[in-house]
Amino acid sequence: MKSIAIIGAGVTGVTTAFVLCKLGYNVTVFEKQRYPGIMTSYANGGQLSASNAEVWNHFGTILKALSWLFKKDAPLKMNYWPNWHKMSWVSEFLLQTRNYKKHTIATTMMAIESRKQMQKIIDESGINFDKSDCGILHVYKSQREFEHAHKVNELLAEGGLERRRLTGNEVLEIEPNLTKNFIGGYYTKTDSTGDIHKFTSNLANIAIARGVKFKLWTDVTDISTLGQEVKINSRAHGSEENTDIFDTMVICAGVASGKFSRKLGDSLNIYPVKGYSITVPLSDSNAQKKAPMVSLLDDESKIVTSRLGQDRFRVAGTAEIAGHNLDIVDSRIKPLTNWVEQNFPELSTKDVQPWAGLRPMRPNMMPLVARGKKPNIYYNTGHGHLGWTLACYTANMVGELINTADVQKGHSI
Repeated sequence: MKSIAIIGAGVTGVTTAFVLCKLGYNVTVFEKQRYPGIMTSYANGGQLSASNAEVWNHFGTILKALSWLFKKDAPLKMNYWPNWHKMSWVSEFLLQTRNYKKHTIATTMMAIESRKQMQKIIDESGINFDKSDCGILHVYKSQREFEHAHKVNELLAEGGLERRRLTGNEVLEIEPNLTKNFIGGYYTKTDSTGDIHKFTSNLANIAIARGVKFKLWTDVTDISTLGQEVKINSRAHGSEENTDIFDTMVICAGVASGKFSRKLGDSLNIYPVKGYSITVPLSDSNAQKKAPMVSLLDDESKIVTSRLGQDRFRVAGTAEIAGHNLDIVDSRIKPLTNWVEQNFPELSTKDVQPWAGLRPMRPNMMPLVARGKKPNIYYNTGHGHLGWTLACYTANMVGELINTADVQKGHSI
């Protein structure tokens, strides 16, 4: 049986392990943390959102970002200390404005297909992760934002996504707990929400039961190729360095993917764009009644929400270009708590649980699913802010790449 190593046990690595195991491969997952899904796949906005497939490489978005540069509580913040990685990433990002329409349509199509692949996993495994088929409601306060949304909707429609345009009154019909008056919105009934950490952790347990081996709390110190084999040096917590040999390797290491790619003769320009979230506990019946059941996306504030079961309300947003930094800054959390207090004043924000994670973003905002320069190296990484939305699709993509290569070589798995 052919052996495959996966580096990274976030949502991308775990879904890839599940798919490759199903295809008949002997899979081992290496993860530096003690548990799967404990870093960027821990407390994101919770949305499975084809409706949020618009890439950020748009002139209007860039102009807004420039106006935000000196505001501490702006949706985007940049650390001005210069370094080559940041400068090269931003430069490439700006050049990708020419592909804005093409990439938005392509991302929409991937998100819709990923939804189908996730449903297959749910049907097959019975996995539970507080999934809600509530749909996602985009809301708009200004006419300018709403008009841009109409143009975005045309691109999403080209990608195959159906949405319903709403008046301000129709927005309140779908989510009556909203207290602000919005001039309109878009509702995507086919989008959903859930707990990414529960999904990743529970799917990892199912994969283990099916034979996937997880080497957790294990730091990969070096990787190299030896002809048709891959050598991985690693050190488990409290142990000496160990060497393992595999036939193939898939890099699903999020923001660390660039570091590993350079060891293999490849070069991935992936930048860690930090995002924040708060989890609002709904500790009594009144809070549970007043919190929204429908998932929201406030496009002007760049804030998303999800209801996770009866007793949790997740609010996420902001982007911070500040390098490999996981510090939780109060000035970045404050806009999230303020948004809750303004829109749902009966919810207490006294005991919110703040979190920050690093989104692995490529300049073109597209995930990378490809072979490396070495024939037994593959990449499934760089999903940015849509990691969970696209994970099931890209896992199947990399599975097809590996399986096709083996069939062409006449290899047996």
